[in-house]
Amino acid sequence: MASQSPEEELATAQEGLSGRELWDEVRIRPVEIAMPGGVGLTLRAYRKASELTPTEVEVDEDDPFEARERAREAREAVEADAVVDDEFAALVTEGDPDPKDSKTGTIRDENGDLVAEPDPEDFKDDEADEAAAEAEDEEVPVFLSNRGKLLAFKTPESLVSFIQSGAPHDLAQLDTWATVAERVESSDVDPLPDDRYELDLVVENLRGGHDTWDLSLLIAAGEVARDLGHALRLKPVILALSPGSPLDDLDESLRSAESGGMGGFFGRRKLRKIGAQQASLGWRSVIGKISAAVDWRD
Repeated sequence: MASQSPEEELATAQEGLSGRELWDEVRIRPVEIAMPGGVGLTLRAYRKASELTPTEVEVDEDDPFEARERAREAREAVEADAVVDDEFAALVTEGDPDPKDSKTGTIRDENGDLVAEPDPEDFKDDEADEAAAEAEDEEVPVFLSNRGKLLAFKTPESLVSFIQSGAPHDLAQLDTWATVAERVESSDVDPLPDDRYELDLVVENLRGGHDTWDLSLLIAAGEVARDLGHALRLKPVILALSPGSPLDDLDESLRSAESGGMGGFFGRRKLRKIGAQQASLGWRSVIGKISAAVDWRD
C-alpha cells in the first residue's frame, strides 16, 4: 500500500480525532468483534437500566429482565399504597391539635396517652430497599441490536448506511441517537484498541494449554461476552458467566494472574488447577450462543 503524504497523514489524524469527539459526545462507541462467522462492526453504549427498554425477545418465566421488571412494578405498587395511607392519615388528623407536647417533647394520641417515639430500627428495611433499587439502576450495556439479534456489519460504509436508513434497532431509544444519525461518517467508524475483541481465537487459545493462554485476549472476551449476554438477553450466556460459575472462576484467575505481584503469583497457581479442556468447551458453547444471535447485514 502506498505511503501517505504528510498532508494526507494530517487529514487522516484529524478525521480520527473528529470521530472520537463525536463518540465522546453521544456516549456511544464503535466496536469490532471477530467471530467464527467473520469480523463484525457494531455499536455499544452504557446507560442506566432505568433509561432503557430491553430488547424484545421471547422470554420464559425465569428471564432475569422480566423478574427485574416485576420487582419494579411491585415496589411502585407498595409506594403507591403508602402514599394513599399517608393521605388518609392526614385527613383523619386534620384539624386535631399537635399531638406532640411542646413542653416535654413527648407524643400523645387523641386520648392523651403517651405514644412511643419511632424506632430507627424500623427504617432499616426502607434503607435496604433503597440500596437494592440503586443496585438495580446500575449502568448496563446496549448494542446496535434488534429483537435479541446483534446487528453486525463487515465495512464501515455498510454500518453508516444502516445508521442513516432509519431502520428500527435498540439504540434508537437513546437521547443522543439523532446526533449519530445526522453526523456519522464512515471514517468515524474506527474502534479503539480496547473496543476490539477476538472471540474467534478464544477456544483455540485455551486448547493450547496453560502456558500459551493469552490473558488479555481471554479477559477481553469475557467482558464483551457478558455485555452481549446481558444486552441480547441470552440466558445461557448469562448463566455460563455468572458469579461462581467455572468460567467466572477462570476470569477471576486470569485477572489475578495479569495483576502481577503476589496476587499474580496466586492467580497463576489457580489457573494451573483449571482444566484447559473444560474451559475450552465452556467457551465454545458461549461463543456458539453469541454467534447464533448475530444478524449479518452485508
